Amino acid sequence: MRTMSGKVTSLKREKTATVTVSRMWQHPMYKKLVKRSKKYACHFEGLDLKEGDLVEIQESKPISKTKHFVITKKVGK
Repeated sequence: MRTMSGKVTSLKREKTATVTVSRMWQHPMYKKLVKRSKKYACHFEGLDLKEGDLVEIQESKPISKTKHFVITKKVGK
């Protein structure tokens, strides 16, 4: 299962947080560092989260139409 870390960007839905995961990679031809980010809808229960917290997410079975990840732990602020 995939495990990634990202930042909580939205907590507007019940038991669902939107987590933005950023990654950097080097362009093969131009050798420039390129930054890409992707947003994931993640399920959480029993965690005290706020916007801006760093969390670790893990892939899981589909929980709903858009939720395929679960927040496993809070890493920092």
